[in-house]
Amino acid sequence: MITLAHISDIHLSPMPAIRPRDLVGKRLTGFLNWKLKRHGELNSETLAQLVAHMQGQNADFTAVTGDMTNLALPFEIERAGDWLRALGASDKVAVCPGNHDAYVPGALATAQEDWGDYLKGETLEGEAFPFVRRVGDLAIISCSSAVPTAPFMAIGRFEEKQAARLARILKLMGDAGYFRTVLIHHPPNAELQHPSFGLKGHRLFRQVIAEHGAELVLHGHTHRSSIHHIPGKDHEVPVIGVAAASAAKGGTIDDPARYNLFRIERAGEGWQCTMREFGFQRLGSEIVMRMQMRIY
Repeated sequence: MITLAHISDIHLSPMPAIRPRDLVGKRLTGFLNWKLKRHGELNSETLAQLVAHMQGQNADFTAVTGDMTNLALPFEIERAGDWLRALGASDKVAVCPGNHDAYVPGALATAQEDWGDYLKGETLEGEAFPFVRRVGDLAIISCSSAVPTAPFMAIGRFEEKQAARLARILKLMGDAGYFRTVLIHHPPNAELQHPSFGLKGHRLFRQVIAEHGAELVLHGHTHRSSIHHIPGKDHEVPVIGVAAASAAKGGTIDDPARYNLFRIERAGEGWQCTMREFGFQRLGSEIVMRMQMRIY
């Protein structure tokens, strides 16, 4: 049996000291959004409590589906690297980047350099994404939908070259008998698309999954707990989102902070997989198991 923890939308706070010259272009609107709305809804205390609880589960592997930072300032990227190293060793933690990690041109490249092995694995064609981590019977396949966008936009992109590599990886891992878990920051299912914050290329992503199959897709971005399905090669594939890990208990914008824990094991020629969701309720101050369900 393998246990896989899933956490997302870290949004490390507090915001560092901001200089006027830092607030150029999109960072200005993002900073104003933080000050006027987000700074009271996303906080480090909530995040620390949730992570401590999650680490107590001693999962075999942890998947982080992006948005480590807020404005992708150099200090934020460095702080996120420190946070990852405190979360766990790089051979037991993998990240797929979010739109806030690629907030402005060049930010994602800086994050890739600073976060190092947390954003690396086995790849094809020398390209950074998708990369693969293999843990027992589990194959974690980390895609990237993170691109810089215009102010007031939070879209992601999934394009044909990455899709072709993902298709090859899914076939290779499927033929080898792995439980294929695909990470992507933006949700790929049709129900959660929006012109200003959806995934450009969501149909292409679903087409790859439909043709080559997968066992599980994990995402963040929406700051909501959600369960959907998309067509796979042999069966419907669960698409599971998790609330922001720093979302305050009693906040009004997002679901309170949560993480998911999956238990995965072979069952004959198939799989058994159960999911438990842990986190805060809208009322109360304790982390509880909010849900348990069988995926396979």
